[in-house]
Amino acid sequence: MTTHREGLFVEGLWVDQSPLPDSIPKVAEVGLTSAPLESMAFHFAQYCKPYSEDFMLCKNGTQDPEKCLKEGRRVTRCALDLINKLKANCDAEWKQHWECLDRKNHHLWQCRTQEKSFNDCVFNKLGLTKTIPETPEGQIPIHLKQNPSMK
Repeated sequence: MTTHREGLFVEGLWVDQSPLPDSIPKVAEVGLTSAPLESMAFHFAQYCKPYSEDFMLCKNGTQDPEKCLKEGRRVTRCALDLINKLKANCDAEWKQHWECLDRKNHHLWQCRTQEKSFNDCVFNKLGLTKTIPETPEGQIPIHLKQNPSMK
C-alpha cells in the first residue's frame, strides 16, 4: 500500500483549443486566483465600470453570448491594466491583503488592517477609492470603522 501518489494532470483537457475568429480581439487571460481577485474587486468595479456596464447591457440584451465577446475582451483588458498598475504601485500592500484573505478563508473582516493599508496605497497612487454599493447614507462603511462589530 502506498501513501503517496503523484498527481495526474491532463494538459488542456477542459479547455476549448479552437481558435477564435479574427473578428474577436485577442487578449491574454487574467491568470489570478480568487484571493487577489477578491482583494481588488471594489477597485476593479470603479476602474472598469464603463466597460463592465457595456458588457452587461450587451449580455442582457441578447441571448447569443458570441455577440458580446468584444465587450468581454474589453473588460478583461481593463482588468489586466488595473492588475499591472496595482503590481507597479502597491504590490507589497496588495500581496499582504490577498495572502491574508487566502489564509483566513476569504473572511474580509479578519483582514481589515491589511485592507486599510492596501486601500490607502491605491487611493494615494491611483486615485481609486473603495466604495461599497448600497451603503446607507450617512453611515460609516464597515471597512472604515475603527472597531467594527459583527452582529
